Amino acid sequence: TECEKEPGSLLWIFVMVGNIVRGMGEAPIMPLGISYLEDFAKAENSPFYQGCLHTATVIGPFLGFLLASFCAELFVDLGSVDAEDVTIAITDARWVGAWWLGILICASVNLLAGIPFWFLPKSLEKEGETNESEETNEKSAIQLQENDKNEAKQTISSSNFIPFLKGLFHNPVYMLFICITILQFSAFDGMISFMPKYLEQQFGKSASDAIFLIGVYNLPVVCVGYFFGGLFMKKFKINIYQAANIAFFVSLLEYLLYFAAYWTVCDTSPVAGLTVSYE
Repeated sequence: TECEKEPGSLLWIFVMVGNIVRGMGEAPIMPLGISYLEDFAKAENSPFYQGCLHTATVIGPFLGFLLASFCAELFVDLGSVDAEDVTIAITDARWVGAWWLGILICASVNLLAGIPFWFLPKSLEKEGETNESEETNEKSAIQLQENDKNEAKQTISSSNFIPFLKGLFHNPVYMLFICITILQFSAFDGMISFMPKYLEQQFGKSASDAIFLIGVYNLPVVCVGYFFGGLFMKKFKINIYQAANIAFFVSLLEYLLYFAAYWTVCDTSPVAGLTVSYE
């Protein structure tokens, strides 16, 4: 009867709450960070700064892949089980790496990285411009806040969801951005989700080696693309419509290159009971 009972554990609640808190911390980085750059940087320097920002968002996952590769080499019960007592190899399907160690390390680094944000000033002078006095700065900030509140009240009182939605669908830049996002997620996320397991099953790689290879082969190229994309926009002074069109066609080319992997077929590995008989 004990074996027939379904295992029950509430540890998934801690994982869920942890992901919610992590999302709350990560969500403001892109929208608020980009707005921060737009508000206080010159128009010709903003694309380059945004390229640097996106480059930093790629360096983080690259280091995360390296950390995950290291943690996957350690047995999950690190500290409570002697490594010599573990009889299964790292390439064995039963091997479970120390996944929790990476979460603790990343949480500590994020906590330390968030401390400098407490010391940022409430407002900055726009790059290349100087204000006569701090009082003028404060008055303009108060005036902007009042205008924002008035606009928000008018929007809430007189707006309708359907006209706004129709306006978004008729916005070419917004629709191109949606298509770009779909193409990028379809191409990149599929590779991130399934390629590690494919490398493990098809080529006999361990989880650590598979994660390391994906991080080394993909993320540095993305990092270079972000950096030179921002530099390209700054040099040729590309406007938002041109940038949206360039991003769409480049993302479409990226998707087609990933789609070409369908013709890269390897022999199916023999699996007892599936592709070959147990005998």
